[in-house]
Amino acid sequence: MTIKLRKCTREDLQILQEISIETFNDTFKNKNSPENMTAYLERAFNLKQLETELSNLSSEFFFIYFDEALAGYLKVNMNDAQSETKGNESLEIERIYIKNLFQRHGLGKHLLNKAMEIAVERNKRKIWLGVWERNENAIAFYNKMGFIQTGTHSFYMGNEEQIDFILTKTLR
Repeated sequence: MTIKLRKCTREDLQILQEISIETFNDTFKNKNSPENMTAYLERAFNLKQLETELSNLSSEFFFIYFDEALAGYLKVNMNDAQSETKGNESLEIERIYIKNLFQRHGLGKHLLNKAMEIAVERNKRKIWLGVWERNENAIAFYNKMGFIQTGTHSFYMGNEEQIDFILTKTLR
């Protein structure tokens, strides 16, 4: 078993879109209406939106490969790219998305460790993320990794307001 990370570039835009849609859809389609899923996927993962995110110098994307196969990706945000105002001492993990086939192989932990490594390199004191209140598996994973709930925020899936828990881990 080999696990490799590679930073995404603009040349990866199409692949990034494909894996974003696949992983998000697989994770959330059974708990949301088809209309809301379609609306969200078209807004969040259209090529123009992803290109804007890839071009932001305060955001970074990394693909993770499991035995040479693309298995998922990580997106982190710093400074003004964060989806909530958390200040320059914080790093946001916006996405840790793993394809269903590759779940339960420790890849999420690998990507989380990469995010923490980036945070330490950039002298961040805290790392945080939003996770849907109904995503029990993710909440359990992040709690196990030392994150605690520090708040909530609204997340819109199509026209439906949902609640995300804000989970934070202090690094130093």
